[in-house]
Amino acid sequence: MLIVTIEEAQSKLSELIDGLANGEELVIVRNKQPIARLLAEAKPERQPRKAGSAKGMLAILTEDHEHLDGFAEYME
Repeated sequence: MLIVTIEEAQSKLSELIDGLANGEELVIVRNKQPIARLLAEAKPERQPRKAGSAKGMLAILTEDHEHLDGFAEYME
């Protein structure tokens, strides 16, 4: 738990919030009495991407090779 005065919180709020770890608490005090608590939200863990998970989601309506003519030298 991190304890700061209201004056410090006013001048450095963004930095204080950025410095909080998941689930860590910040207590703001005035005259040594707690007046507010900020609790850092736990960020959800991102699932790793899986190769081929979008298979079948793209539909090619027509075969169009004209747009590739400008890249012929790179496709040999």
